[in-house]
Amino acid sequence: MVTILGIESSCDETAAAVVVDGRTLASNVVASQIAIHAEYGGVFPELASRAHVEAISLVVEEALHDANTTPDQLDAIAVTRGPGLVGSLLVGINFAKGMALMSGKPLLGINHLEGHIYSLWLTQPFRPVEFPVVVLIVAGGHTELLLMRDHGVYERLGGTLDDAAGEAFDKVGRMLRLPFPGGPHIEQSAATGNPKAYDFPRARRDSGFDFSFSGLKTAVMREVTIPASTQARMGRQVTTEKKSQLRSDVRVPDVAASFQSAVTDILVEKTVRAAKEHGATEIFMAGGVSANGMLRQKMRKESDLPVRYPPLNLCTDNAAMIGAAAYWRFQTGLRSSLEFDVLPMWPLNNDTYSR
Repeated sequence: MVTILGIESSCDETAAAVVVDGRTLASNVVASQIAIHAEYGGVFPELASRAHVEAISLVVEEALHDANTTPDQLDAIAVTRGPGLVGSLLVGINFAKGMALMSGKPLLGINHLEGHIYSLWLTQPFRPVEFPVVVLIVAGGHTELLLMRDHGVYERLGGTLDDAAGEAFDKVGRMLRLPFPGGPHIEQSAATGNPKAYDFPRARRDSGFDFSFSGLKTAVMREVTIPASTQARMGRQVTTEKKSQLRSDVRVPDVAASFQSAVTDILVEKTVRAAKEHGATEIFMAGGVSANGMLRQKMRKESDLPVRYPPLNLCTDNAAMIGAAAYWRFQTGLRSSLEFDVLPMWPLNNDTYSR
């Protein structure tokens, strides 16, 4: 039995979890910062770092307590090394290094994106995986399409060229004056909207496996807002906090539904096509946007292959996924030096852990 403490602080969630044998969740504690960043409509990096500093000791202590485990009973400590915000990553890494030094336990620096993939191994009951599988990671600032040939063996098929899907949800949510984070609130609003009310673009529909959501975001902005220059010509005072204004005739649920439909269409089309072209046995989805009900429904409908996604509580950033990924890396002999540094830009490929 291998027991690993996972620590995650790459963005705006301070999290710790104890995972046994890469599949059993003994504890999972997450301290969310949504209330802190809500007034900014996005993550404020300096505030995120400070919140991690305040929360991390208590979060780790609670995770160990919930698992009825002490540091001496752990086999290893795992922490997110990247990608993510530099200041946030440093908090988790320095805390993990301190724990590893004091306890004498091995330390593993884990790739955040790989963590999202291994959140699927925590789904109960677990079905054995037959490789290869196509993996769609839609998490915050990342939209990646990968062919996973085996544990730790990845081929990048495509990814976002500009805004990631999660970023587009947040930015459109701000345009529509919806609360942060945009994803769940757009989905909630879209439930009563008409997905065909607006014909928003599906960029790069027939070209490879890369994604682009910046043009979609701009198309929404042109439909729903009054630009600052137009407001000035109308004699309205424009404040720095509100440079564009939502048009009075806009029906927010229709915009939300049409936008959500455009994003999910392109994600599903490219993922299903990639799975067919590369002989995948299954489709995996992971990351915050994988919680979207329409995305899940469309992927199941359009794919002839089984589709897996994590339980809702493991879609967004958490430390359980870091512990699960660390288990497989631990089996291969990965051990990180106490001298390793953060990697805010850390692609996931076959050479990831050679750095």
